[in-house]
Amino acid sequence: MAGDGDRGGAGDGDRGGAGDGGTFLPPSIEAAWGLRERPSKGPKPGLTLDRIVDAAVALASAEGLGAVSMGRVAKELGASTMSLYRYVSAKSELYVLMQEAATGAPPELFPPGTAWREALEAWAWALREVYHRNLWMLRLPVSGPPATPNLVAWWEKALVALEGTGLDAGSKISVSMLVGGFVRNDGLVMADLASVIATAEADPEEVLARYGRTLRRLADPEEYPQVARMLASGVMDVADEPEVEFRFGLARILDGVAVLVEGRAA
Repeated sequence: MAGDGDRGGAGDGDRGGAGDGGTFLPPSIEAAWGLRERPSKGPKPGLTLDRIVDAAVALASAEGLGAVSMGRVAKELGASTMSLYRYVSAKSELYVLMQEAATGAPPELFPPGTAWREALEAWAWALREVYHRNLWMLRLPVSGPPATPNLVAWWEKALVALEGTGLDAGSKISVSMLVGGFVRNDGLVMADLASVIATAEADPEEVLARYGRTLRRLADPEEYPQVARMLASGVMDVADEPEVEFRFGLARILDGVAVLVEGRAA
């Protein structure tokens, strides 16, 4: 990400029309790409956009996204709320910059020449790790396709993984969205389960056991025979490791992509 000197408050001179080289980008996207000038003066010495974003990320990690507000972040920094608005125009802009910072640049996931399936699988697991480190990030609204440097870099990695498949550009985009959506949904499930477990103040095994006992009482075997047989098998009595379901689902998706790739080759 750009340094402090490149990422400050809005600079109107950077937002002209297409004819004069302007971007027409929202302020948050301009800030992420380093296209906005830093305020020349600030009411709080030492206050920077990086410090504001880092404080917001730390707050979200500790207490959840709902704890993040301009006032609360200012309090964490020992600054006034109004001083933050010299660097961030709105909470929605702060959200974009928080996601960019928490996502980070993608690592070197696979060497050149790696088979597409192995490469895309590595990409999916690495993205999953990002989400699991920052479950709060999954509560952010999806506002559009990747538009900040780190998100675009992750998308680039997915497209590179598919480079040798022979798929056209549209199909590559669709596959990357399919796999990325699966990874995101896995993270949402994990975030929801973590919330349930925290509320129940019990370990995953006990939470699952409670669910099984409750469902056995509520689900009439005559009306729900398949559910009854599933419960009777005992499969719901032991919690699987989270990786088991992710590995299974990812493999089935990649099986489908393989059919697509083979069909296009034929």
